[in-house]
Amino acid sequence: MKHNPLNAGWLSAGDCQVVDLDRLVQTETRAQDCPQAGAILKGVPIYDGRVLRVAQCATADPHSWRRQLMAEWAQVWRSGPGVLVVKGLMPDAAVVDAASVEFRALIEESHAAGYGGDHFAKPGANDRVWNALEKLCLRAPDVFAAYYGNALLATVCEAWLGPAYQITSQINSVNPGGAAQTSHRDYHLGFFTAAGAERFPAHVHQLSPLLTLQGAVAHVDMPLESGPTLYLPHSQKYEAGYLVAGLPAFQEYFDEHHVQLPLSKGDGIFFNPALMHAAGHNRSADIRRMANLLQVSSAFGRCMETVDRVRMAQRLYPSLQQAQREGIMPATDLDAAVAASAEGYAFPTNLDRDPPIGGLAPQSQQDLMRSALAQGHTPEQFNASLQSQALTRLS
Repeated sequence: MKHNPLNAGWLSAGDCQVVDLDRLVQTETRAQDCPQAGAILKGVPIYDGRVLRVAQCATADPHSWRRQLMAEWAQVWRSGPGVLVVKGLMPDAAVVDAASVEFRALIEESHAAGYGGDHFAKPGANDRVWNALEKLCLRAPDVFAAYYGNALLATVCEAWLGPAYQITSQINSVNPGGAAQTSHRDYHLGFFTAAGAERFPAHVHQLSPLLTLQGAVAHVDMPLESGPTLYLPHSQKYEAGYLVAGLPAFQEYFDEHHVQLPLSKGDGIFFNPALMHAAGHNRSADIRRMANLLQVSSAFGRCMETVDRVRMAQRLYPSLQQAQREGIMPATDLDAAVAASAEGYAFPTNLDRDPPIGGLAPQSQQDLMRSALAQGHTPEQFNASLQSQALTRLS
C-alpha cells in the first residue's frame, strides 16, 4: 500500500490497493508448514480430530506433542493461510444433537422475546442467539459439561491465546434463502467503521488479531449449497485489512477469490479474526445452517483494577457540565476528562437488550456522556440514562 510520510504510524483507507492484498493471497499453503494436517483443501489445512487424539495418546511425551501441535496451529493462523479445519472436533454426535435441541429452544424463546438481531445480516435471514454460552450452562449444565468438556477444543484455544482464555459463543442459524454477507474482519477492530479504525495506530491493527480467536462448530451437515462461510486465505496478513471492508474493489476481489469448504456435523473451523470472511448464501431448500460461533478472548484484555465507572461518571458530570457552561475548559480538555472517567468501549454487553443501533457496536458510556453534555441534559437525566444503560448491559 502507499504510505504518506506525514502519517507515519497510521493507516489510511485511501492508501489501500488491491494489488497488495493479491500479493499475499497468492501465497501457497505448504504441507511442510502444517505436517499434522491430513490434507490441504483450497489452501486450508484439514486436521482429523480422531487422528490427533490417537496420536497424542500414542506418543511417549504427550505434553511435547501437544505443544508442537499448538505451535503449528499458531503459525497457520498468524503467518500461514489464517484458517484451519478440525474434522470431528466434537467426537460424539449425540452431544452435538443434545446441544442443538437447547439451541433451537433458545431461538424460539428469542423470537418470543423479540430478540435475535444481527449486525451482519438482514432481519429474517438468520436466527442469532447472543451469549449462548451462559444460556446453555444455566438451562442444561449436563449438556454444557459434555459439550465443552473437550480437551481438543481446549488445545485449539490455548494454541492462539495461551491459558486463562475466555470463551463466548453465539448461535447463528442461517435460513434457506439467507443471502451471503459482505466480506469483513471480526472483533475487535472489525467492529469499527473504516473511519473509526483509522484512529488507531498501525501497531494496534497488528495487535488486535492476537487477542481473539474465531471459530465455529457445525451443528448440521453443511454442503456447499447451504452456504458455509467464505474465506480468503492469507488475507489476515494485509496490514490495512480493517479499513477495506466497505471498499467495492476489495469486495469484488473477495467475491472472485474466496474459498468455501463443506463441513460435517461436529466439525470445527477456526481462524484469525483478521481473515477476510463472510457467511455464504444458503441456496438450499430445507437446510437451516446452524453453527455455534465461538469467540475466544485473551486473558490479557482486561485492566488490573476494578473501577466503578458508572459512579465516577455520575459524580463527574455536574462538574464537566458547569465547566462547559462557563467556558472554562476547552472542548479537547473536556473530551479528555470524559475519556479518563467513563468506559469508552461498548463491550462486553448483553446484545439481546443492547443491540447495535445504526452500526456494529452499541453506545458506550463515553458516547452517552458526550451526548448528554452536548444536549444539555441535567445531572438527574444523565444519571437515569446511565443507570438504564448499566442495567441493559447485565446478563
